Amino acid sequence: MRRRLTVLTMFEPSSDPQPESLRRRALLRGMAAAALPLVGCAPAQSKDGLVVGGLPVTCNLTLPIACTARAVSANAHGPGFKYRKFSGWPEVKESLMSGRIQAAYMLAPLVMDLVNARIPLKIVSLGHRSGASIMVHTDSPYRHFADLRGKRIAIPSRFAVDYLFLRKMLAREGMDIKDVRIFEMAPPDMPAALYADAIDAYCTGEPFGAAAQRKGYARPLALTRDEWPNYICCVLTVREQLIDEQRPLVQDLVNHIQAAGTWLDSDPAHRMKAAQIASQRSFFNQDPKVLRYVMENPPDRVTYGDLRMIPAEFDDLMHLSLQAGTVKQPIAFERYVDQSFVRAVQPVKVNI
Repeated sequence: MRRRLTVLTMFEPSSDPQPESLRRRALLRGMAAAALPLVGCAPAQSKDGLVVGGLPVTCNLTLPIACTARAVSANAHGPGFKYRKFSGWPEVKESLMSGRIQAAYMLAPLVMDLVNARIPLKIVSLGHRSGASIMVHTDSPYRHFADLRGKRIAIPSRFAVDYLFLRKMLAREGMDIKDVRIFEMAPPDMPAALYADAIDAYCTGEPFGAAAQRKGYARPLALTRDEWPNYICCVLTVREQLIDEQRPLVQDLVNHIQAAGTWLDSDPAHRMKAAQIASQRSFFNQDPKVLRYVMENPPDRVTYGDLRMIPAEFDDLMHLSLQAGTVKQPIAFERYVDQSFVRAVQPVKVNI
């Protein structure tokens, strides 16, 4: 039987049609999940080179691998790049907008919205494919999305592609987002909230689905690898100023990101090594066993080998975002994507 805990989380319903805020007055007791310490923003440049922002999620795994490969490369010349961990997408967004950082992994729909608002950004590479899950209690009766009618579901952000994934799955069963109760919540808090019965389900990127699954109290109701194989979410985004002033550095970064993706999917042993590297304090600062679980269960839970930027896939994402109201007006692919760096990629050997 699932153990019920005292919950100090307060839900504040809102008349706003967007997802309701889930405000935490205190931490959930009995944290059964990997709620991890995170840090904030940093200057655009450091003594180690270009600062590149990211979140401690496996959709961002190519970034620590690229940073590590670049740092140990005997053939590398000029400024390199350094991973900087952020606590959430709002912090990444504000840091990119202000110029405190000039490169980061970002949510693709959020980049579309910012470029529509005349923020000078460009997507220069994908970071992954797949990698999101919708989790429910192991012993819950929920087997179909229709079973979630009226239930409480946590999402990371209304700009997250996880939110679009949830909308797609509900629509397949003739349901609307108004048929469930949506709350925004930081992904590290989601497993504990599910364990404590504060929510009935959550939709987010890994490793926060796998963290609960590995401990036995949650199971996937849906994985993007099964339901949306060409799912894309996190994309490498840079300020146009960086492209204008340091184009070779951007190319070097894209070379290493693309090489990291190829390396990750070329050998299962590489994925295990990547989990160990990313678990370090300088990167995700997470339990390597959880990251290894994501890499193995199943092996294509998140994939990295195909980092092509396909206009039709981005157009589909844009239309889904328009329907969700997270992007206010259509935007042409060429306005927010610069494919020149991927087209000019030079092979990089990953020796780690």
